[in-house]
Amino acid sequence: MSEGRAVSVLGFDFGTKRIGVAIGNRLLGTARGLRTVTEQGDAKFAAITQLIKEWQPDALVVGVPRHPDGQPHDMTQRALKFAGQLRGRFRLAVIEVDERYTSAEAQAQGARDLDAASAALILEQYFREHP
Repeated sequence: MSEGRAVSVLGFDFGTKRIGVAIGNRLLGTARGLRTVTEQGDAKFAAITQLIKEWQPDALVVGVPRHPDGQPHDMTQRALKFAGQLRGRFRLAVIEVDERYTSAEAQAQGARDLDAASAALILEQYFREHP
């Protein structure tokens, strides 16, 4: 399914130690955190595979961090690589979204699971940018 027709979307807040995951519905414009993947290596992708099987999303959204001025940094490239790995493994549309400040916003909102809450904020931003 193409990005433009995606309804059910899984969002990812990528980190080298943790990956926040959220589920969202594009028609409703809503998102909620699911969990934080802490597994590493192949176990990380096994956990993501289980989430994809369970939620059956039409597309995936990956938050891509940048410096405040929009310039890339080390984590930018790592997040882009992760997005490419998702594309290759799951054959779903993968959309990259600027995710500056989502962790700070999730923390300000008092989220218990910062990574999953950040992933939900990434999805909400995607929904605002692609109505």
